[in-house]
Amino acid sequence: MANADPLPSPSFSGPLVPNPQPFTVDAGPFGSVAITGQVSGIGTLQTNANHAGGIGNQDGFVDLSNGQIEIQTTQGPLQFYVQAGAYSLPSLGSSYLQATKATDQLFGPVPVAYAKGVITPELSVMAGLLPTMVGAESTFTFQNVNIERGLLWNQEPAVSRGVQVNYAHGPVSAAISLNDGYFSGKLNWLSGTLGYAIDSSSSISFVGAGSLSRNDKSSVATPVAQNNSSIFNLIFTHTSGPLTLTPYLQYSHVGRDDRLGINRPADTYGGALLVKYTLNSEWSVGGRAEYLKTTGGTCGADANCMPTNLLYGAKSDAWSLTLTPTYQKGVFFARGELSYTRIGGLQSGSGFGRDFNQRDQVRGLIETGILF
Repeated sequence: MANADPLPSPSFSGPLVPNPQPFTVDAGPFGSVAITGQVSGIGTLQTNANHAGGIGNQDGFVDLSNGQIEIQTTQGPLQFYVQAGAYSLPSLGSSYLQATKATDQLFGPVPVAYAKGVITPELSVMAGLLPTMVGAESTFTFQNVNIERGLLWNQEPAVSRGVQVNYAHGPVSAAISLNDGYFSGKLNWLSGTLGYAIDSSSSISFVGAGSLSRNDKSSVATPVAQNNSSIFNLIFTHTSGPLTLTPYLQYSHVGRDDRLGINRPADTYGGALLVKYTLNSEWSVGGRAEYLKTTGGTCGADANCMPTNLLYGAKSDAWSLTLTPTYQKGVFFARGELSYTRIGGLQSGSGFGRDFNQRDQVRGLIETGILF
């Protein structure tokens, strides 16, 4: 075994940083293969749990947040990446799904895996289980500013099966993908992103993705309404010394489709600000503020109509605040988190608490582990 340079995957937006000296092995015809991973646990206390069964609906619980390993190559014309193991995806404003159930019901024990063909230094093609282009937050806890994902992330696809073409030259980067959207198994989504590095400290990107045809697949990973929608982001990132700011806007649209039970069109409008501040080589603080609103989706006096619910009922809205101090020394890390979520325009039976009628929820979390 030997040490190699830091790896590009999985992506880290900080404040956690990957092991700067990952292990590598000589795999003969595959060349140098790098091995990294994460082992971490999570503890949570929360108000207004609904106590409907499962540890995520209790006032407090502990669980595995990551038990994953990544194996990859980063050189040569044909490369590969495989990420395997167990994981949970804590997301504020929604019930927690424990790691064993999340791994089984979402993306399986190999959530991300793809082959990559490098055609030129600027152009490459990927095929397999791909991380989404949509949004400013990534799927797994260790990748993000906060332990929990946010309200806007709840509207976005996380992992999709498909083919993706990437291009980068100078300050411009772009990608386009044909994929299965919210992990539906049907290649009927088209996704694309265009980014521009304004200077060494600022960048901007536009993301668009949407369904090209009807799809009636329904599962925990594949909500019918969102999987038949279109979604767009405008993301700006600016770094000044120890401070990184990432404000972004999001819009999504679900069209009417009576055959799918979507009896009324609906939209979401949202905005978020992600903040990361490095105090010193070991301590940092992350924060998030966001707001999301839904419009449309109501039925009026039509008794045969089913409202389109994308949040906490038709025409509901919500906002949240999250603060996450982080300590990391070498491969060990520990971080705490305090979040608050508030619902407006709540539809009966769509809120927090035992009777699903509460408008707010406070969560306190601790996550600790190693990034090897």
